Amino acid sequence: MLNLPTEYHDGITSKKGLDLDTITTRPSARRALIVDDDPDTVDLIKIIFRNAGMDVVGAFSGKEAIQKCSDTVPSVILLDLMMPDMDGWETYQNLRQVTDVPVIVVSADTKKENVVKGLNSGFDDYVTKPFFPPELVARVNTVLRRASGTGSLTRRIYPSIELSIDFETHEVVLRGEDIHLSSREFALLEVLATRAPRLVRYEEIATKIWETDNYKVRNRIKYLIYLLRRKVEVNPDDPQLIVNREGLGYQLNIGE
Repeated sequence: MLNLPTEYHDGITSKKGLDLDTITTRPSARRALIVDDDPDTVDLIKIIFRNAGMDVVGAFSGKEAIQKCSDTVPSVILLDLMMPDMDGWETYQNLRQVTDVPVIVVSADTKKENVVKGLNSGFDDYVTKPFFPPELVARVNTVLRRASGTGSLTRRIYPSIELSIDFETHEVVLRGEDIHLSSREFALLEVLATRAPRLVRYEEIATKIWETDNYKVRNRIKYLIYLLRRKVEVNPDDPQLIVNREGLGYQLNIGE
């Protein structure tokens, strides 16, 4: 556990950022995604950057980091390397498939060869634990000033179901195979994917794609679902990927 020095607050804005894990809206302030399997470390870094005026969101695994990155579109990612299952190196490679925002390693691994490896791999900075909070904030601010723009998020990947969606090119890869969709089919998949794993109600799908909601549009949705399942389900007659909640809507089942 890292202790927060009392002098850390000196010279830092009194306007605190938000903890995005506790709210459902998406504020416009700069956002930091903190990825570490240690909850105490995540909480500490959240406090540091909230006090520095940034919004924060935490992830405790590589898989969760990829999802949170898609959901919150961070300005910067602080990434631990030594995590179980998907370690920081693999997490970084997966994150680079969906975003080009700066990634700063914050790790207890102090081996110089790994620092060099990380910087050569594309990390924007490498900070070792324990760290001095004002220095960490300064390094993040430097990286953000150096970065062009706020980064872009054009793809989403869902490792648990082996699905990758590119929202610019409309490229869909499922279980290693390219899936060719019509514009309407892609629009429907996009609505489900951007809300996953949450349920998307019929009226939301209707207004998002057709800008109106009536019985004719509802029938079109059902037909599109039928066509989409024929392309993405292993057994379209027993759908496991796109599931229906009778009377409510549809859900992309990403296994979470």
